Amino acid sequence: MIFNTSDLAANEIYRLLVGGVTPRPIAWISTLSVDGVANIAPYSFFNVASCNPPILWYSQVNPRDGQKKDTLRNLIDTQQCVVHIVNTALLEQMNLSCASLPAEQSEFDFAQIETEPSQTVLALAVKHAPVRYECHLREVIELSSLPSGGTAVLLDVKSIYVDDQLWDGRVIDQEKLQSVGKMGGDFYSLSTDLSALARP
Repeated sequence: MIFNTSDLAANEIYRLLVGGVTPRPIAWISTLSVDGVANIAPYSFFNVASCNPPILWYSQVNPRDGQKKDTLRNLIDTQQCVVHIVNTALLEQMNLSCASLPAEQSEFDFAQIETEPSQTVLALAVKHAPVRYECHLREVIELSSLPSGGTAVLLDVKSIYVDDQLWDGRVIDQEKLQSVGKMGGDFYSLSTDLSALARP
């Protein structure tokens, strides 16, 4: 079946994109508002943009009301965040942090997420996240201001935390990491059955 995007509503396009572009890594991003409220939310439009210099990117899909999400608003205001990698142990708390809460309520409190101070930014860190990237805002690129339009965000990585149990002195142990990916709908993929293939 062929779908012409010009014939589809935005929500239909969304389902076709997120249902096919899978699994997607999840950036669990914590920020701090100017009023001192600790925010955290997951974004599955996320990846590495550059290694030299180290830059991550994520994109938010604009809400129907056209307002900026707390994460983006806080990033613009404070210029700082922490990007956490989600593993199976944190999956349920990450899912709880998707709840639509008022800006003055912290998802950390709502989802009972244990925190600790970050090293180079003011935003709180998820204590048990296996990998986290402390970042400064580099650039915000508005691709579309329409509902379901996208805003891409580039983040300069200032420091990287890796759980000692995952680090073998050269690379992050992928089997111990147990990272989670986002599928379409309410589905997630678990990296508990990995296959290794040497590059030709």
